[in-house]
Amino acid sequence: MPYLFETEEHAAIRASARRFAEHHIAPHGAAWEEDEEFPVELYAAACAAGVTGIGYPEELGGQGGDLGHVLVACDEMVLAGKSVGTLVGLGSHGIALPPIVRFGTPEQKERFVRPCLTGGKIAALAITEPGGGSDVASLATRAERDGDAYVVTGAKTFITSGARADFVTAAVRTGGAGHGGISLLVIEKGTPGFTVGKKLRKTGWWASDTAELHFDGCRVPLANRIGPEHGAFPMIMMNFAGERLMLAGQCVAIAELAYRESIAYARDRQAFGKPLTGFQVTRHKLADMASRIAAARALTGECVTRVLRGEQAAGLASMAKNVATDTCTAVCDQAVQIHGGYGYMRETLVERLYRDARLYPIGGGTREIMNEVIAKVEGY
Repeated sequence: MPYLFETEEHAAIRASARRFAEHHIAPHGAAWEEDEEFPVELYAAACAAGVTGIGYPEELGGQGGDLGHVLVACDEMVLAGKSVGTLVGLGSHGIALPPIVRFGTPEQKERFVRPCLTGGKIAALAITEPGGGSDVASLATRAERDGDAYVVTGAKTFITSGARADFVTAAVRTGGAGHGGISLLVIEKGTPGFTVGKKLRKTGWWASDTAELHFDGCRVPLANRIGPEHGAFPMIMMNFAGERLMLAGQCVAIAELAYRESIAYARDRQAFGKPLTGFQVTRHKLADMASRIAAARALTGECVTRVLRGEQAAGLASMAKNVATDTCTAVCDQAVQIHGGYGYMRETLVERLYRDARLYPIGGGTREIMNEVIAKVEGY
């Protein structure tokens, strides 16, 4: 089911993303999930196919387009590729590059954005720390000015693509306590004192690498600071708004995939002399799944439309993320139930989707933080 904002241009992007996912991801995705990584060459293949550059300016090597185009491409990558871990690992630039595109200098964009869109370089966003999750204003990684560089000391955790990234867009404390003392630095792989800790093993998203990062006296040039010193908190919040809509879109797509798998299984599986769809209880489960997916898709699409109109939609984006994550959780749970014992087996797709779904009420801001954002916007 397409989003209401879609045009023929969106349909063409869907077709392009579908072809890439069917050819490059679907045949190998299940094995990559079990191996807990996908080939690094896939980044270059995605660049060559134009998938990586969707939503980025053509003058930087992108394909043009906006958040709506990115959303429909993501939709097809999930539905056709059937490997959420591969998608999120391949798309980690989607949260690492926007601050550079929006607030970076022309030189920074050429150094960091273009190589990711055209050359297969890998970018990651490094915000979360071992001592705190959603409380960004309390981050402790410190960056002290020393001549023409910052000396960075601290740690990050739960960083998607952190093990393989060529650089990370990192939030660091350059000033005093609170949100007013935070800056963004691009810290490059190979910088002395920058080390990748253990690769973290997760409930879901197995094909994506997730890592701890350590900074021990890293010297990062002032030229790698994005935007003004101490001015990163609004950039991070702006970035979160886009990330939350993308996570909502992923949830809608995962739920849709689980629903499709459930229909196919229920039509084929025989019980007591008839297919599972011959039982009212199964049909009603499927009807509830379809209804929840339609509602989540509509809310996510409305929020994207409002953002593209230039509206401030932080509250609506938080609503969309919560509704979509609840939908994804519920639909994947029912998909496993419809599959019965097979739904609990590792070789069954819905078992993996059920595990993948558990991240979404946590990542990009927890469900509880989303409710706080909504409460603030609504004024209570």
